[in-house]
Amino acid sequence: MPRFPAAFRWGAGTSSYQVEGGVHEGGRGESVWDRFAHTEGTILDASTGDEACDSYHRYAEDVRLLAELGVDVYRFSVAWPRIQPEGTGPAVKAGLDYYDRLLDGLAERGIAAVPTLYHWDLPQALEDQGGWLSRETAYRFAEYAAIMADFFAGRVETVHTLNEPFIHLALGYALGTHAPGRTLGFEALPGAHHQLLGHGLAAAELRARGLRVGLAHNYTPVRAASSAPADIAAAHAYDVLHNRVLTDPLLLGRYADLSFFGLDDAPEYVHPEDLGIIAAGRPDELGVNYYNPTTAAGLDPLASSNSPLSFGLPFELRGVEGAEVTAFGWPIVPDGLREILVTLKDRYGDALPPILVTENGCSTVDAPDPDGVVHDEARIAFLDGHIRALHEAVEAGVDVAGYVVWTLLDNFEWDQGYQQRFGIVRVDFDTFARTPKDSFHWLRALIAEHRTGSAD
Repeated sequence: MPRFPAAFRWGAGTSSYQVEGGVHEGGRGESVWDRFAHTEGTILDASTGDEACDSYHRYAEDVRLLAELGVDVYRFSVAWPRIQPEGTGPAVKAGLDYYDRLLDGLAERGIAAVPTLYHWDLPQALEDQGGWLSRETAYRFAEYAAIMADFFAGRVETVHTLNEPFIHLALGYALGTHAPGRTLGFEALPGAHHQLLGHGLAAAELRARGLRVGLAHNYTPVRAASSAPADIAAAHAYDVLHNRVLTDPLLLGRYADLSFFGLDDAPEYVHPEDLGIIAAGRPDELGVNYYNPTTAAGLDPLASSNSPLSFGLPFELRGVEGAEVTAFGWPIVPDGLREILVTLKDRYGDALPPILVTENGCSTVDAPDPDGVVHDEARIAFLDGHIRALHEAVEAGVDVAGYVVWTLLDNFEWDQGYQQRFGIVRVDFDTFARTPKDSFHWLRALIAEHRTGSAD
């Protein structure tokens, strides 16, 4: 394995609703995912995150696993409803106490906390008032951020505001496959703007307490299905929609051109002062989540597409022809990580902050053998290929601060329930027993090699 710079950080990540459980404890309020998961027909295996991995009670065991893995950072998210059950008002002490214990455990083992304020579990009370389609939610988010900024000040260096706002918008508000389950298509776009506005307002609160600011986007390299003009146009349009709509305002202070979709470039929900607030929230660290590339093709006007990736768009989204796929059916293309990182560097130049790869991993079909050992060779191959591709991006001049594997634990995988296992640690969802997989031991050895300088 090639060597990374000495300051390069290694980490593992989780998110609150996916691992914590304890949804009725400590005064926690209802989130949109609580409501959604308890709605019949929304989750593949009819499960919920009520217990998840029970990290609310077993966080100390998870911290011990992180220490055994040898990571520098732990990326986790705060459950907003644990802090403000209704999305407003004073903080609930029991909620802060939980994260206080988690931070103490990490600090005792020399692991830096990289918390995210919002990983999709909006308080249901705010959704009942419009959710991210309402401008007021951005201001409620800033109030919540101020509470957490006071809590984190002096204990944490960098706080991320949002995780994957485009994916949350697309799946939660446009398509309805994620919470809150709304199916608004392009009418969901105000939710994109209000998330960015919330980020900008929250960034001011964090910086006022001396904290660095980050946020994480999901990025995908978009390739045209062919050299046909319609396919090239489709690839450009989807690249704008997926990769630029929520990044250009942060780094360039302006929205990308959406005229391809027939959308107004000055919608009424964007107030004159908003872009200044958003641009002032330019992150000190950009989180990059990468899983796979996307292929875009112009639609044949004489044929209707049945692709589950089409999203009602004026073109078709496809997988990557000939690529191996994960258990989730996602194409495995390690070089796509190098490609998207170099693209970001070329696209934004000096406006691009240092990058932390905040999510990268895969779901595989793995189960313990008769001796209780989990052999997940497919995951090891996935991680090996992507880390090598990441090193190529670093060699190409991209400023990458570190790599965070997704995910530490098998968890509640959103609308898939417990059917997709992304963890480097297996969780028995009946007993909550944790079993490090072969990939855990492989990554631990890799991190140790870089610490000793023996990787080559």
